[in-house]
Formats: sequence, structure tokens, C-alpha cells
Amino acid sequence: MADVRAPGPRTGLVPALVRASHPGPAIAVTVVGTLLAVAAGAGPGRTALVCAAVLAGQLSIGWSNDWLDADRDRAVARPDKPVVQGAVEPRLLRTAALGSLAAAVALSLLLGVVPGLLLLVLVASGWAYNAGLKRTAASGVPYVTGFGALPAGVVAAAPGTPAAPWWLVAAGGALGAAAHLANVAPDIEDDLATGVRGLPHRLGPVPSAITCAVLLLGASLVLVLGPGGPPTPAGWTGLVVAAPAAVVAALAGSSRARRLAFPAVMLLTVLDVVLLLTSGAGVT
Repeated sequence: MADVRAPGPRTGLVPALVRASHPGPAIAVTVVGTLLAVAAGAGPGRTALVCAAVLAGQLSIGWSNDWLDADRDRAVARPDKPVVQGAVEPRLLRTAALGSLAAAVALSLLLGVVPGLLLLVLVASGWAYNAGLKRTAASGVPYVTGFGALPAGVVAAAPGTPAAPWWLVAAGGALGAAAHLANVAPDIEDDLATGVRGLPHRLGPVPSAITCAVLLLGASLVLVLGPGGPPTPAGWTGLVVAAPAAVVAALAGSSRARRLAFPAVMLLTVLDVVLLLTSGAGVT
């Protein structure tokens, strides 16, 4: 028998648009980009521009997701989706997504061609995932590419357009892969019911959760051991913080813990960047 969960209560338009933007991931990625800009010495003006560009891109990705998935979400009666509740129409989400995409392009290119294009790789990756890659075995590629391009673009926005160190890009890609596995975990059943079979669906919940945990620990090790010189106290702290996040991610194979995995990945990503910023290791 089909799932007939009743839609949640209608909400106001503005709150509905906020929820449809996927505010948790959007804020987390924007905070990471902003902190990396500070660590790279971008200066107040360019740091603010990085913040605005990344936020606009993340909003476009979130809104495009709910716009493109509107029919699929209605088919499984997702109670957490404003479009299912009738609080916002798909055509408005399309307008919001395209408008914020245009803003992301303009703001990114104001930083310069190289940093702008690198930041737009993140945006393009998110849109490609929403447009269909989520249904394929290559569903993790946009996350790896986008999260790897984010630090590269932010560092390139600093004066002199420096290149991001290899370890920062590698850690970003690993965290992106972990985020993909954790993000899909709560919705595996709904996805399968509507024909979505990305990499996590093909691996299964338990292998995906274990892989996510390994990626989290690997990314933290790269951030601690990648910079020259011995690990700093902040670096060791990062490894200590990574341990419980990896445990939560590993437990995502259990249906009860699935919704905790993605917040754990996002929180660890932000904390890793904070510790990197306070360690004095530098990102250029």
C-alpha cells in the first residue's frame, strides 16, 4: 500500500521559502566559505563578497531541488516539504532558484575570473545533482567536485589569486562525499519509491554509513597532517571532535540515527575550518 502520510500544516510564504531553500546546508556551506576567506586573508570587502556569492549559490541549489523534485515529493507525501503542504508553488521556487542563480554568477565573477569560475563549479555541481545525477551511480561526483572547488575558489579570491594547497582541496572533496552519503540516508526509502538510485542507494544503508565515517576521519587527518610542520594543538582537537561525528555517521545505517548524520557532517566541517583558522597553519 502506498504511503499516505498527511501533509503538514500550511505556513506563511516567507517561512516556506526559507525552508525550501534547505537553510541548514546553505548556512553551513556559507559559513565555511566565509571562514576560509578570513583564513586566506581575503580582507573584509572580498570576504563579504565571498559570503554573498556562496550564499546566493546555495539558495539557488536548495530552491532548485524543491522545484525539480516537487512531483516526486508529492508522490510520497513528504510532510516536511512546503510544496507538498501547499505553502509555495513550484513555479515560484523556479523563479527564486533562477534569480538567485543569476545573483550567484554576478557576485562570483566580481571576485575575478579564476575564483569566480571555481565558486561557480560548486553551484553547477549542485544543479547537476538536482537535475538528474542524483539518480545515477555517479551521484557523489557533484559533491566531491563542488566541495573540492569551494576552498580552491575562496583561496583564489585572496589578493594575488593564490592556489589552495592540495590538502585543503582533498579534505573538501572527502567531506563532500561524506555529506552526500549522510544527506541521502534519511530519505532512502522515499527515493527508491520514486526511482532514485544514486550511489548510496546502490551501496545500501550500512556500507554507506561506514564509508561516510571513514571519509570523515580521513578528511580530518588530511587537515591535521597536510600542512607543513607537526600538528598543532588545534589540529589534535580537530581529531578529537571528528571521532564522535564519525561515530554518529557510522550509526546512520540504523533508521533511528539517520537524520543525525548530515548535521554531524556539517557541524564537523564548520568546526574543522574554525580549528584550521585558529591553528595558524594557513591555507595559502
